[in-house]
Amino acid sequence: MQKTKNPYRAAIIGAGLAGCEAAWQLAERGVEVALYEMRPKTQTPIHASDSFCELVCSNSLKSLDRDSAAGALKYELARLGSFVLQKALEARIPAGGALAVDREKFAAAVTEAVSAHLRIQVVRDEVTSIDAVCKDGRLSCIVATGPLTSDALAQDIEARVGSDSLAFYDAAAPIVTAESINLDMLFAQSRYDKNGADYLNAALSRERYEHFVEQLVGAKRVIPRDFEKRDLFQACQPVEEIARAGTDALRYGALKPVGLIDPQTGRRPWAAVQLRIENSERSAYNLVGFQTNLKFSEQERVFRLIPGLEQAEFVRYGVMHRNTFIDTPHSLTQTLALPDAPHIRFAGQITGTEGYVEAIASGLYAALCTYAALRGYPLPTLPASTTFGSLLAYATNPQTKHYQPMHVNYGIMMELAARVRNKKERYAAYAQRAGASIDGFVSERGELDFLPGYNVPFLLP
Repeated sequence: MQKTKNPYRAAIIGAGLAGCEAAWQLAERGVEVALYEMRPKTQTPIHASDSFCELVCSNSLKSLDRDSAAGALKYELARLGSFVLQKALEARIPAGGALAVDREKFAAAVTEAVSAHLRIQVVRDEVTSIDAVCKDGRLSCIVATGPLTSDALAQDIEARVGSDSLAFYDAAAPIVTAESINLDMLFAQSRYDKNGADYLNAALSRERYEHFVEQLVGAKRVIPRDFEKRDLFQACQPVEEIARAGTDALRYGALKPVGLIDPQTGRRPWAAVQLRIENSERSAYNLVGFQTNLKFSEQERVFRLIPGLEQAEFVRYGVMHRNTFIDTPHSLTQTLALPDAPHIRFAGQITGTEGYVEAIASGLYAALCTYAALRGYPLPTLPASTTFGSLLAYATNPQTKHYQPMHVNYGIMMELAARVRNKKERYAAYAQRAGASIDGFVSERGELDFLPGYNVPFLLP
């Protein structure tokens, strides 16, 4: 008897956060998935390995506070049975109230699980044409190639969406070895003593801070000529660009001293640099908020002006890299599909849903839509009262002008039924409503075969 071919098949381009989430969600629902990843055959300027879900900027997936937008989004993903978030939780390292991961352990765990799945075929090759992998429309496809989409594929995408496909530069922060840090010059504390003392802090006096800013602003930069006139993504500005906005700009940004007390003075410092644990061995630290475009030699010179980093050894220098995204409000449908090719969907940072956890959510949602289309179910629409549903509503609203990548935040959510003046109480109300909304969505759309949800016990009250 001839074996019947599985009618449910899909292709996914890109094995990052969105692509791996989408692949797992579809495969667990019985869909045969071909997952394309160009590395290591074709490398990017910023990746260092061939692992899936390699985090190239920060190792933090942001807050676990249930009442924050980032925490509420994690609840939504846990309720929907997110695979990648679960792997991130398993690779968690101390970071106060944030979810930070050991990059290598996280990437290795995702790579191993996805590669071993019986319904996921991993194809290590560069895709230069979407039609080539979706068989000219005979196969559903999710494009999740992220901010470092290859030139050839970017040209194919641009031909489909027109001149609204944009590129900008993003920046990554440097990492230093723990043994090169002078711990006598730093103190361990999380802001407001929240969830332990997981950060190292370097206190700067006013005089030392202003000297640091002066040297930072005057340092030599590297901006590749072909993109030097492009706009930088506002939420990931290089530290030197922020400093150019004014002497005190960094004191209200990456070097803000709020919630910290310098044990040597018993007072809040004028400014403070925070270092976050980079791995479970605590052998390296990330300079929080110090994404940069300075020349490597200038990074050593300027960043060694920070107290305790005078002899810092750099595991990784800060770098700039291309970041490509689609003008989603005017190029994609509400389910992230091409209007004239609904079998092709996009997911992750290439849609402008910016952020690690947002990329995971985007991949999960694209998978739900693809599965519904394959099975002939109504396409799902996430409630706008959820955090990711509100981001999708913003990202796919044709009235959105001058579209820029956006994280989940309460500023774009639909208003509460009753006005709440107190910010803390208002955020708690948003989170409570979002949680109830995702619970209702899961209950109402049972035909989508949601994977088992799980509790996130350390989502803070």
